[in-house]
Amino acid sequence: MAKITKEAALLYHSQGKPGKIEVVPTKPYSTQTDLSLAYSPGVAEPCLEIEKDPQNAYKYTAKGNLVAVISNGTAVLGLGDIGALSGKPVMEGKGLLFKIYAGIDVFDIEVDEKDPEKFIEAVKAIAPTFGGINLEDIKAPECFEIERRLKEELDIPVMHDDQHGTAIISSAGLLNALEVAGKKIEEVKIVVNGAGASAISCTKLYVSLGARLENIVMVDSKGVINLERKDLNDQKRYFATSRTDIHTLEEAVRGADMFLGLSKGNVLSQDMVRSMASSPIVFALANPTPEISYEDAMSARPDVLMATGRSDYPNQINNVIGFPYIFRGALDTQASAINEDMKIAAVYAIANLAKQPVPDVVNEAYHMNNFSFGAEYFIPKPVDPRLITEVSCAVARAAMESGVARKDIEDWDAYKLRLRELMGYESKLTRQLYDTARRNPQRVVFAEGGHPNMLKAAVEAKSEGICQPIILGNDERIHKLAKELDLNLEGIEIVNLRHDCETERRERYAQILATKRAREGATYEEGIDKMFERNYFGMMMVETGDADAFITGLYTKYTNTIKVAKEVIGIKPGYKHFGTMHILNSKKRTYFLADTLINRHPDTETLTDVAKLAAETVKFFNQTPVMAMLSYSNFGSDSIGSPLKMHEAVASMQQEFPELAIDGEMQVNFAMNRELRDKKYPFTRLFGKEVNTLVFPNLSSANSGYKLIQAMTDTELIGPIQMGLNKPIHFTDIESSVRDIVNITAVAVIDAIVAKKKISR
Repeated sequence: MAKITKEAALLYHSQGKPGKIEVVPTKPYSTQTDLSLAYSPGVAEPCLEIEKDPQNAYKYTAKGNLVAVISNGTAVLGLGDIGALSGKPVMEGKGLLFKIYAGIDVFDIEVDEKDPEKFIEAVKAIAPTFGGINLEDIKAPECFEIERRLKEELDIPVMHDDQHGTAIISSAGLLNALEVAGKKIEEVKIVVNGAGASAISCTKLYVSLGARLENIVMVDSKGVINLERKDLNDQKRYFATSRTDIHTLEEAVRGADMFLGLSKGNVLSQDMVRSMASSPIVFALANPTPEISYEDAMSARPDVLMATGRSDYPNQINNVIGFPYIFRGALDTQASAINEDMKIAAVYAIANLAKQPVPDVVNEAYHMNNFSFGAEYFIPKPVDPRLITEVSCAVARAAMESGVARKDIEDWDAYKLRLRELMGYESKLTRQLYDTARRNPQRVVFAEGGHPNMLKAAVEAKSEGICQPIILGNDERIHKLAKELDLNLEGIEIVNLRHDCETERRERYAQILATKRAREGATYEEGIDKMFERNYFGMMMVETGDADAFITGLYTKYTNTIKVAKEVIGIKPGYKHFGTMHILNSKKRTYFLADTLINRHPDTETLTDVAKLAAETVKFFNQTPVMAMLSYSNFGSDSIGSPLKMHEAVASMQQEFPELAIDGEMQVNFAMNRELRDKKYPFTRLFGKEVNTLVFPNLSSANSGYKLIQAMTDTELIGPIQMGLNKPIHFTDIESSVRDIVNITAVAVIDAIVAKKKISR
C-alpha cells in the first residue's frame, strides 16, 4: 500500500474542481420545454401531488435515493473535536462512498452546533429533504442521545455509522472467526479495549448475537470497567463486570478468546496475545496504527485470527462493507427506520458472503489467485460486487418482515437485477445474451487453456450454463493450474492436441484442409504440421462440426489469427472481407463500433463490406441500425483520402439499401448530437434519429476510439465481436478479463445457434 503523504492528500482534494462530489442533473435540460418542465410552470404539478400525499415525494423527487451525511465535527476520525467545517472533507468522502458502492446520492451537511438539543432540532428541521440520515463523527456520549431521539422523532432511517457500521462488520467477522476457530459465541470470553461509541455498539450487537454479558470485560483509559467504579455513564455501566480481581488490560486478556480494540495503537503486547486462549481472535481496529501490528500478533501466536482496520492486511473491518448497502435496502423499501432486525440481517448476509466462492474481480483487485474462507479471509473485501445484492436484499427483507417498510419488494430476482444494473455490474444486453445462450448451450473451444483467465472463463461459462467448454492444452499443466486457482474442472473436456491419442484427428483435419485448399497450394504434409497449432486445430474442430464455436486471442497475434481464420473457416459468401465490432453500453444507450480490430487501411469496397456486416450484426442483437459513417469532414467537404472512401461507401450503401438509416461521411460530434445534426444537415437519412452504429474510416481511429472511451468512462464494453466469417470464430485480446471472455463466449454461443438455424432452413 503506497504511503499517503500530506502533499498528495492536499493535491487530491484541491486539483480540478475542489472537493470530491457534485450535483448532476438526471433529466433533460437542453431545450426551453425541458426547462419549463423542470421549473416553472411544470414543477407546480408534482408540488401539488406531494401536498395531497407526502409519500408522493418518493415518486416525484430525489428523496428516495438521497441521504444526508450530517456531523458537528466533534469526533472526526482520530483528529477529535476539530469543528464542523474542518470535518467537511470526511463527510464529502462518505458521500463519495455512498455513490460509488450503492448508487446513493448524498448531501453532506456540517452543523456548527455542539448542544445536543439544538443539533437535534436542526436535523429534524431539514429531515423532509431526505430518505435517510447518516450521522457521522459525533462524540460520545452525546451521540447516543442524538441518535436515540432522532430515531424516535423522525419517520426515516437514522443511523450513526461510527457506532453501528463497525458493529455490523466486526460482528460478521466475529461469527466467521469463531467458526474457523471452532468456538461458540455464547461460550467465548471477550475483552473490549475502548468504551466509545463504536466499542459500546459493537459489544451490544455481540450480545444480540449470543455473547453473554458475564463473559465480557470492557476496558477504558482508566482500566477495567467494573461495578466498583463511580465514574461510569449509563452506557459503560451496562457493561461493568462484577469481577474485582482484574484491573488492567494485561490481566483482562489472560485466557480470553477474543480481543476487540477500538482505542489507540500499540497497547496490546505480544506477551498479552501469548496469554490468550487457543486460536485467539484479535480485532485491532485502531487506525492507522492498530493496538498490535499484524506482524507482531502473528509472530506471537501463529494460530491468531487477526483483523484490522487497514486494507494492507487480511480481514479489514471496513464500514464501507455495510453502510451503503444497509441504506440501499432501507431506501428501496421506503423504511421508516433502520432497526435491530435489519442490522442483524446485514451481519449474517456479510458473514455468509465470505463463505462463497470469490469472484474473479476481487482476486484481481488484490492480486490473488483465489481467496477462500479461512484464517486469512473471513470478511468479504470492499470491492466484492455481490455485497450490493446480498446485503441490500437481506436488509430490505428484514425491513418488510419487521414492519418498518412502506414499500414491499415482490420480485426479488428483478430487484437484484436492478441493483446490478444500477452499479454497472450487468446490463440488459449482457443479461439477454446470457439468457439466450443458456437456452441452448453449445460446445465452445477455448484455445489457450494454459492461460489463467481463459481457464477461469471456461469454468465460469460452464457454471453460468451458457456453454459446454472444450479446453485445448497440455492436460497435466491445465489440471495443475486449476488446482492452484481452486477451479473445478468436472464435466469439462480437455483436449491435448499434441498427444498421440489425437493423431487420427490431426490426420483427418489435415486431409480436409489440404483438400479444401488444394488449388491454393496446400498439401497434406503442411496440414499435419499446422494441426499441432492450437488455432488451426481448434478452428478445424468448428469447421468439421466437432465443436460449435471457438475462442482465441490471449496469446496469439491478431495477424496470425486472421490468417488462420481466412484459411480454415473462410469469409461468408457475398463478402470479400470480415471485421469486428465492439459494443459499448452507456447510461445513455448502446453503441456499436466497427471495425475495431481487423482492417488497417480499408478501401471503399472494404468499408462497404464492414458497413453491411455492421448492419447485420446490430440486427443480430435485436436492434435497428442507425448508422453514421465517420471521418474528419462532413458530407464531401474534403474530397481526398478517408473522407472520399467513406463518401463513396455511403453512396454504395444507400443505393443498395434504400430503407437503411445510414449517412455520412460526418464528424463524430454530428453523429452523436441529433439536434446539432438535424439543424445543420436536415437532408440526411438520419434526420430525427439517434445514431447507434459508428463505422470508422480506419483501424487506428476505431481502435483508439473505443479504447479512449473505455479508459475515460465506466462504460461496459463487449467485444471484439467477429463479423463475416463462415463459422463462429471469436477473438479476445491480451487485456481481456475473465468477464470479457465469458461475454464473448455468450456471443459465440448465440452465433452458433443462429448459424445452425440457417443451415436447417
